[in-house]
Amino acid sequence: MTNLVNLQDVSLAYGPLVLLDKVSLGVDEGERIGVVGRNGGGKSTLISVLSGITEPDSGRVVHNRGLRVGFLHQRDDFPDTTVGEFVLGDMAEHEWAGNARIRDILRGLLGGWDLNLPMSGLSGGERRRSGLARLLVDDHDLIVLDEPTNHLDIEGIAWLAGHLRDRPEALVVVTHDRWFLDAVTTRTWEVGRGAVERYEGGYAAYVLAKAERDRQAAAAEDRRQNLMRKELAWLRRGAPARTSKPKFRIEAANQLIANEPPPRDTVELVRFASSRLGKTVIDLKKVSVSIPDRTLLDELTWQLGPGDRVGLVGVNGAGKSTLLKILAEEREPDSGTVRTGRTVRPAHLSQNVAELDPTARPLQAVMDVREHITIGKRDYTASQMLEKFGFRGERQWTPIGDLSGGERRRLQLLRLLMDEPNVLLLDEPTNDLDIETLTELEDLLDGWPGSLVLVSHDRYFLERITDRVLALMGDGTLAFLPGGVDEYLERRAAGAGDATVPLGASEVAAAEKPDEGPVVSAAERRAAQKEMQRVERRMDKIAKREAQLHEQMAEAADDYTRLAELDAEVRTLAAEKDELEMVWLEQAELIGD
Repeated sequence: MTNLVNLQDVSLAYGPLVLLDKVSLGVDEGERIGVVGRNGGGKSTLISVLSGITEPDSGRVVHNRGLRVGFLHQRDDFPDTTVGEFVLGDMAEHEWAGNARIRDILRGLLGGWDLNLPMSGLSGGERRRSGLARLLVDDHDLIVLDEPTNHLDIEGIAWLAGHLRDRPEALVVVTHDRWFLDAVTTRTWEVGRGAVERYEGGYAAYVLAKAERDRQAAAAEDRRQNLMRKELAWLRRGAPARTSKPKFRIEAANQLIANEPPPRDTVELVRFASSRLGKTVIDLKKVSVSIPDRTLLDELTWQLGPGDRVGLVGVNGAGKSTLLKILAEEREPDSGTVRTGRTVRPAHLSQNVAELDPTARPLQAVMDVREHITIGKRDYTASQMLEKFGFRGERQWTPIGDLSGGERRRLQLLRLLMDEPNVLLLDEPTNDLDIETLTELEDLLDGWPGSLVLVSHDRYFLERITDRVLALMGDGTLAFLPGGVDEYLERRAAGAGDATVPLGASEVAAAEKPDEGPVVSAAERRAAQKEMQRVERRMDKIAKREAQLHEQMAEAADDYTRLAELDAEVRTLAAEKDELEMVWLEQAELIGD
């Protein structure tokens, strides 16, 4: 396998903040790497150095000769030209029209657009999609993407995942979209405190590895409180398997979460919510809303009940934000009635963040709302809640005017929660939140007793937080989807209820279906299963021997010669275990297990 990029002892700091501290790593041909970590931890800096855009303070960045790198920045400058000229360059129409890949990119990202539109007339999100389309039209050896799912809806994200899986180039992607990471990547880099920790597998495998490390390092009760274990429990119980794992790895994961309760006690939360809200929360009866070119809601009748946790999906412009405004009584419907329970205290987080006093401090802004809050059975101070939302130490006293846009949005969301509403209406709450903050938010919402309606393009967050999914199909109706987001994508691909299905939707559905793979004979299947059983037996023996060795190492703590001998055997067994895992995976892939 050809090596494309190497970082050798690379360091980079901005003032006292060290983002990279003697980092050494590389990217090989065809690798697919997801980069995760806290906001401000160095993710964007790492990929900028990797791409040769930013010079490190020390160390070497070695590129393969003639390396072609395609880099998608979070913010780009766009020329004063048309969309077609920007995306396709000087390519003649017959050239791009005859290229199936380019046609698919235009359908997937710019479906229904007039390519003669000026770039200057596009919104920020539309420019972002144009920049992504331009990058994907070209050929590269390495594609580096910084938050590519921003401004894409669920369908666009599914299309992009399928498209990238089909491309041969190596990929390095920074994103907070955990579903996308699992759909696209096969390795994970975690950036933080100047270091880069490397893990095999996508996001689900990364969570398992993190949880295993925590299990080895923490006491039993501390482990129960660890959010990684809670998220792993949800991954194993509440969602389809996201990656092929050997039987012994699955058993290890199940043992790790054996005593972990489900993320939410739904029955208890609904009971508590009913006592706070009563029987009536928000009832819509024959509600209609129209805008000049179409009807958003057509005589919609729907009830939001106590303890309901609803995910709302739909194409851009279908009326999701409008429906939230109606539920929040911030907009009157054109016709129909909205009945709100007398005890309802709604909180609406819109996509437009209201400005706070720039001279105020985050801790003051939160304490102005409330100094303490009880969520479920747990009490938190304003300072503790700020820490959960990523404001640590001195950051709680940084002037709000000096915070980033993502930090201000986090602060607004926290202020909403601190007011202890019993109905939450959240419109894209995950924008600008890193994965660690998302898991903290999910943990808080797990114990939050009330009704919730969530609009989000973050499929992982939506599936994790809500109990059922509804969809605005673009024809003014609201559809209940027992099959969740997968059913929504299937309906969109089939054109159900919407005559304006964007081009490329069929490709989205196709991308969601696994390849059938080659036909395997009965004899080959039996041989593969026999080999897998042999590997599993040997793995069991290795596990028992490893346990014995660790006990012996504890007994020989003062005998350094003996410790060295035992450690050498442990390393030998670990190497053999890695080889056996590869054999198991190869056989499992052969028979499609």
